[in-house]
Amino acid sequence: MNADIAAQIGQLRDQIRHHDRKYYVEAQPEISDRAYDLLLRELRDLEQAHPECITPDSPTQRVGDQPVPQLHPVRHRLPMLSMDNTYSAADLEAWGTRVEKLLAAEGISPAAIGWMLELKIDGVAVALTYREGILAQGATRGNGSVGDDITHNVRCIHGVPLRLALASPPELVEVRGEVYMANSALVTLNQTQVQEGLAPFANTRNVAAGSIRLLDPRESARRPLRFFCHGVGDTTGLGVESQAGLFAWAQTAGLPVAPRSQRFATLEALIEGGTDLIEELHTLDFEVDGFVVKVDAFGQQRLLGQTSKSPRWAIAWKFEKYEATTCLAGIRVQVGRGGTVTPVADLEPVELAGTIVRRASLHNADEVARKDVRVGDVLVVEKAGKVIPHVVRVEKHLRKGDLPVWAPPTECPECATPLVRDPEGVFIRCPNLACPARVRERLKFFASRNAMDIEGLGDKLVEQLVAVGLVRDYADLYRLSAADLIPLERMAEKSAGSLVGQIEASRGRGLARLLNALGIRHVGRRVASLLAARFPSVDALHAATLEELAAVEEIGPVIAATVHDWFSSDYGRQVVESLRERGVSLESLPADITPQTGPLAGKTVVVTGTLVGFTRDEAAEAIRLAGGRPATSVSKKTDFVLAGAEAGSKLEKAQQLGVKILSEEEFVALIQEAKGG
Repeated sequence: MNADIAAQIGQLRDQIRHHDRKYYVEAQPEISDRAYDLLLRELRDLEQAHPECITPDSPTQRVGDQPVPQLHPVRHRLPMLSMDNTYSAADLEAWGTRVEKLLAAEGISPAAIGWMLELKIDGVAVALTYREGILAQGATRGNGSVGDDITHNVRCIHGVPLRLALASPPELVEVRGEVYMANSALVTLNQTQVQEGLAPFANTRNVAAGSIRLLDPRESARRPLRFFCHGVGDTTGLGVESQAGLFAWAQTAGLPVAPRSQRFATLEALIEGGTDLIEELHTLDFEVDGFVVKVDAFGQQRLLGQTSKSPRWAIAWKFEKYEATTCLAGIRVQVGRGGTVTPVADLEPVELAGTIVRRASLHNADEVARKDVRVGDVLVVEKAGKVIPHVVRVEKHLRKGDLPVWAPPTECPECATPLVRDPEGVFIRCPNLACPARVRERLKFFASRNAMDIEGLGDKLVEQLVAVGLVRDYADLYRLSAADLIPLERMAEKSAGSLVGQIEASRGRGLARLLNALGIRHVGRRVASLLAARFPSVDALHAATLEELAAVEEIGPVIAATVHDWFSSDYGRQVVESLRERGVSLESLPADITPQTGPLAGKTVVVTGTLVGFTRDEAAEAIRLAGGRPATSVSKKTDFVLAGAEAGSKLEKAQQLGVKILSEEEFVALIQEAKGG
């Protein structure tokens, strides 16, 4: 064979593997599907003309010619164990405490333990064996000890490299992961099924589970399966010592890894990160039914070992998921207090998680376009954990006719102001600060329990006040009289007088609550408390430089810039002065300011369990008054743990770290110094 032909074939294979990696591993395609197909066709034509050049790892060899007669059993070199699971953060903390105890017995401190958070993909577990970098075998999990040989179908999955992209691959590596199907792929597949007179598939997991065990690889190739790597089994010469290191190696080798995998230094930080991440799962195009939490270091995993069924170093942190199918009656938009315009799906009422659901979030205009959601469509709606329902996918095979494409508004539906798109390009906003919708939402938040805590000023009443023109900004609330309120719906003399009293009481809530209530971007309860503790008045805060703001612990330059810009703006100055005129306190309360002296000066205190004489907020206030800093998680930097009844994992961790434990009686005796004895 001509050396030039061999070189051309080699170059084409390298190009195709490069583009496979950019598309399936990095999600950053560089060429169009058509350009990719032309490269593949050119390679296939050359190989057909020179069949002696065809090798098993060539990109053209993904689909075999003939079906296999049956699936043969494969015994796993190392068992593919199932995991224990939990549905609560408290149980996850208890598991983490057990892990720390076991490793402490081996001389490993909690500070030396890293924790990995990974998405738990709702697919089918498989093991892929590579010898000298070449895919040799694929097998299902089966019963954990013996699975089925599915090599013929695994070769059809484009995300599975037939050859690892490594100059010096390990002698042997068994890669473990999940075969799944994207929601968008199921939409297209079901359209094809119906067009061919076949029944549509119910969900992505059923398709993946059935497709991977088909005898005919050509049929399996029609179903666009994907793969994510999440671990390894038997290996020789891998040279990786942690889960985080494995993921870095896998991406170098051309193996896809699930997005959002992250390492945390503490389990508390992981739980916080996972809780936040649940809110973003709607952006993924595949099904997730929880997280997998692992000890990061392989050496520590080996020390922890396993039970007969499960590894001790990993656990599934799952959340309840509920799905329902219903029809989309309409799409409307809501304007938030920050001006964000959010599309909302109005649904035909459907039962979901024991309640009747009539609305679901569509999040933003880009998501509506990506999922091709149209009024009249049949939708799959999901609720996961405590998150509000969202749209998973459109059942396009049930679409009746050519439904019109939804177009996002160009003007605010409330005030007709032209909308603007965020620099990030995801959200559209109404820039009009006087927009009635923005005013309503700002006032609702201002009156809420964690802000100015104006009891009786509920959402419906706020809407009435804005609609009749009684209230246009925060200061207007403090001009209201009982006579103004009595004519309103569901208002009487007694309830009107009570509300006026609540509004009056809110004047003295203090700077920390006020800062939170104003809805300044990035300023929640925690940041508001930090600012109020450092700057005892609005005037001091307004006079603070960017550098002074950024120097406050936990603030940083981004939040500092947001706060500085707000107080320097015409709107911010107008809000502050109008509240000052109405007698609203613009100064920190004693409870907002951490004393520089006291029995707990400079000390970090964590509260756990149930206290008799304090709520959690009252205990935190007492700690601050005594000069201390209340915290939520136990670490080596914790000075005291105040333990009440039924104290759990935080108490156990404090005992392991040697942190001093205070009973409620000891705590009360200690803080008396701050109150003058």
